[in-house]
Amino acid sequence: MVSQILFIAITLAAVALFSYNLKKVIRNIRLGRAVDRSDQPQKRLMTMLKVAFGQTKMFFRPLPAFLHFIVYAGFVIINLEVLEIMIDGIFGTHRIFGGLGIFYDVLIGSFEFLAIGVWIACVIFLIRRNILKLKRFSGVEMTSWPRSDANYILITEILLMTAFLTMNAADAKLQAIGAGHYTTAGSFPVSQFLQSILPDSESGLIAIERGCWWFHIIGIFAFLNYLPYSKHFHIIFAFPNTYFSNLEPKGEFTNMQSVTNEVKAMLDPSFTPPDAEPGRFGAKDVNDLNWVNLMNAYTCTECGRCTSVCPANITGKLLSPRKIMMDTRDRMEEVGRNLDKAAKNKEEANITGFDDGKSLIDTYITREEIWACTSCNACTQACPINIDPLSIITELRRYAVMEESQSPASISTMLGNIENNGAPWKYSPADRFNWAKES
Repeated sequence: MVSQILFIAITLAAVALFSYNLKKVIRNIRLGRAVDRSDQPQKRLMTMLKVAFGQTKMFFRPLPAFLHFIVYAGFVIINLEVLEIMIDGIFGTHRIFGGLGIFYDVLIGSFEFLAIGVWIACVIFLIRRNILKLKRFSGVEMTSWPRSDANYILITEILLMTAFLTMNAADAKLQAIGAGHYTTAGSFPVSQFLQSILPDSESGLIAIERGCWWFHIIGIFAFLNYLPYSKHFHIIFAFPNTYFSNLEPKGEFTNMQSVTNEVKAMLDPSFTPPDAEPGRFGAKDVNDLNWVNLMNAYTCTECGRCTSVCPANITGKLLSPRKIMMDTRDRMEEVGRNLDKAAKNKEEANITGFDDGKSLIDTYITREEIWACTSCNACTQACPINIDPLSIITELRRYAVMEESQSPASISTMLGNIENNGAPWKYSPADRFNWAKES
């Protein structure tokens, strides 16, 4: 009974803490402007099934895709075993699903093969990151914390799978010697090879089995509450992120309604623009971006696929699409912390009006970065979960040009030519077809 009460208390505390942190994350995402992504629900659902569940965009790199799929399948399927652990922990039972007979044996056997697959995949991932040191895992944005974050998760996965297999090995030996409470159930094709290194005494086996059981479930709760602080939040957000991703042609610019209204008024004097609060052109800070942009930032896996295909980055320019997403997330969390402090100090916590003297552009993302972008959309195409760094870059550019009239000389020249000549070049419209004349 004591262990049941302790288990229930730990479970409730873990769920409450995760809910508290998740609420903050959702609050931060809601800092963004409204955008309607409720159109074409069937197409959105298929996109989510293909990209998030099916991981179709991962397989442009077959080896890491295969390893990631093993980890993904293990994470999803082994959670069925976690359900049994939860029921056993609450009601004090042992292998409550053991009555399923041969089906249960197949399940446990499958879990064990998945567990060893996850273990091996995580070891390979650690080698790729820390020994082979693949280039796309490095960069100015990959400071000590992002690198450590990835390693912490991989090591945690290895420890959890080790505890799971060791728990099963001890359980199988306890079943074999007829220990009380240990119902004979399950098949152990992998953990059977660990039984020889375990003690033969019943008390020693129980200590190992219970220790691994508690370590496994507490480790899962700790992992759950680590997610809001980690890039591994994509485990949860990948699904809504792909569902609400942009279905329009990639890289297509959106029209600003305020600008459209002004143009209509210029062309048609009878047109009366609707009353609306004046808004900012483009984005200076995170609250000027839309909520999908901000959800993208929380979903970023920091895998570096976007940066590895970015032509600006490849040619040595400062731009890294991964850094754009990481900076957006960092700024969003900073604004969220400022709002928490303001609320704690009984100040007005207005999500659109809080000003700490910083902004996304200049404080986090430099002008050189946004103008290095070629707008080719390679980053969005490469992202395995449909994150769109280009839309953030475009909004920052809009702010620089339309609010501040600041742009590189080449851009200013091009805009002037469009205004005066109707084309990006300096030639007048009358001379546009001179190239076709016979010499």
